[in-house]
Amino acid sequence: MIAALILASTAATPALDHQAAILGVWHNPRNSVAVKTGHCGERLCGWVVRATDKAKSDVAGKGYPPLIGTALLRGYRTSGKGRWSGQIYVPDMGRAFGSTVTMVDADTLNVRGCLIGGFICKSQIWRRD
Repeated sequence: MIAALILASTAATPALDHQAAILGVWHNPRNSVAVKTGHCGERLCGWVVRATDKAKSDVAGKGYPPLIGTALLRGYRTSGKGRWSGQIYVPDMGRAFGSTVTMVDADTLNVRGCLIGGFICKSQIWRRD
């Protein structure tokens, strides 16, 4: 019985550490937006916590809600080691697209969003704040 508990606890530890590794504040390549990742129920989400004045005005100018507080990363589930799948919301388009987030290393994410069933995709490298 004790051996089973030890095995169960050691098997669960890497998954917990791995899940925790993505939590934090990340910024896009231009450093115009910072996103804080966290849990949203059983899934992973990310909310805008900082944005440049230009980024905020671009979104506001198109009639969309304020950028700060907007969930950009929505409903991500683990889809492999260091990889999550969900939807990314593009505020200046007012739409969400299928997406994957992959940890490149402890301070780097590859955020990929795709249109039209995955035929047209774009990736960005986000860095930990």
